[in-house]
Amino acid sequence: MKIILILFILLFSFEMSFSQTPKKAEVVSLNGVKIYYEVYGKGAPLILLHGYAGSSKSWLPYVSDYANDFEVYLIDLKGHGKSEPYKENLSIKSAANDVDALIKHLKLKSLNAIGYSYGGDVLFQLALLHPGLIKSMISINACGTWNARDYPEWIESLSYKNINNLKGMREQQMNEAQSKAILDQFPNYKISVSNEEMKSIQAKTLFILGDQDTSVPLECISNARKNLPESYLWILPNSEHDAHKRKNKQEFIRVSKQFFNEKWKK
Repeated sequence: MKIILILFILLFSFEMSFSQTPKKAEVVSLNGVKIYYEVYGKGAPLILLHGYAGSSKSWLPYVSDYANDFEVYLIDLKGHGKSEPYKENLSIKSAANDVDALIKHLKLKSLNAIGYSYGGDVLFQLALLHPGLIKSMISINACGTWNARDYPEWIESLSYKNINNLKGMREQQMNEAQSKAILDQFPNYKISVSNEEMKSIQAKTLFILGDQDTSVPLECISNARKNLPESYLWILPNSEHDAHKRKNKQEFIRVSKQFFNEKWKK
């Protein structure tokens, strides 16, 4: 339990960044749901998707690193941040549908993407829903298949009764009711991608895995890699679930840019 608690303190730690002002920020109604997004920089589109119980705020410290090379889109997934709170049970496929509707609204034809944890699982569903849309994607500690009920210790830790120990979560959400709704929905987190579905995904994919992350089995990533047409794996030593942060941040940025700019080598 102590290890899980430390992991979620790290998961929700919020690195503030006030130096950037979005060139566009709005809430749009899509699929009957209000979705919030922000846009920075210019260049090829790059969407950044946050982890479960986070928000687009978690990506703010990375904007300045990408904005000179990409047009960066930060999106609050359904139920999170400034997007509309949950009206129904959590569905990763539904969240992907919302992102796809937003992309069509923005008239983006092709893009790169990074998804952290829950955001990574959403990306796999988006790639299935909209073939050819994602040129290259990075999945941080996510393999497209995950069931919260296989991890009862996570359900216990990521619960409203434990919110005072989830440092930074309240800063990510609009109010207490929203935070409670997100945590109450966590046991409904369930998604899977079949081998045949993996084979159909066209996006070049880089998996990033912290070697001390206990939530995503290496076997799941290995199986996904066997079926994806083009994929790579980067294991970060002495790293937890949020392997792209803190000591690994600058190297993560360097590698991700290299990956998206097609300078990646096996």
